[in-house]
Amino acid sequence: MAVPYKRVHVIINPAAGGNNPILNILNDVFRQYEVEWDASITHRAGDATRQAQEAIASGVDLVAGYGGDGTQMEVLNGVIGSETPMAILPGGTGNAMAFEIKVPQHLKEAAELICQSSQRRAVDVGRIGDQYFLLRAYTGLGDELGPSREMKDQYGLLAYPAAALSGLSHPKAALYHLTVDGEEIEAEGLSCFVANVGTLGGINLPTPQNIDPSDGLLDVFLAGKEPHAVQTFASYVLRVGDKANAGIQHWRGREIVIRADPPQDVAIDGEPVFGTTPVTIQVLPQAVQMVVP
Repeated sequence: MAVPYKRVHVIINPAAGGNNPILNILNDVFRQYEVEWDASITHRAGDATRQAQEAIASGVDLVAGYGGDGTQMEVLNGVIGSETPMAILPGGTGNAMAFEIKVPQHLKEAAELICQSSQRRAVDVGRIGDQYFLLRAYTGLGDELGPSREMKDQYGLLAYPAAALSGLSHPKAALYHLTVDGEEIEAEGLSCFVANVGTLGGINLPTPQNIDPSDGLLDVFLAGKEPHAVQTFASYVLRVGDKANAGIQHWRGREIVIRADPPQDVAIDGEPVFGTTPVTIQVLPQAVQMVVP
């Protein structure tokens, strides 16, 4: 069987994946399929983006990222605008995009997928200025929504809802002014989410309909200021609770402008604090090709 990608570059976040023998596993799989491959190691923020760009310039057929969602976001920023597809080698705690596109969670199986599958999925990408993201942007929760490394090590996947519950324990409402494809919305709320995918690593986000990362739209959620919204919004991260009383509003659009009084921190994927409101978020429909089963 002919392999779909002859030259593969793998970008490895050495802080991901615990003590897995990453290079040994990759070498065993790629050697079996006679794939020419090399690897680069990240040391600081921005390395994965630069390494992806350099690999594409050298003529590789595929760029794969080993690490969590933050690593995949950086790889995305390196491949965006090129014809080169990307592949996910899950090495993080959540691995939300891997779950979303059905990539195996074990490294060996994910590497074998690269060697076996010619199938690709065109995935939407969110953009804020010159920064691109795969999963979501959110405001109003600061650093609390993202679990610490200690929480990830202790609780694994459950670190995400635990952090959400912690972050909502002392909520501070803001007056949000949203513009969704020209529609003006004003409401008080605890947090605003702009989602491209509907999972926190296998835990579905609250939504009246499935979120589709290939539909050319972003899903916007505003958690209200009502006391019960604190519990129901956090509960929805765990898929429990009563939708009718959730205090959550939902819209879909291609361009979302978020203003808030007082201004709110903005986070995206692997960056706990990316900037502050006001912020304009756009979707680039099916802007990146990803290897899928």
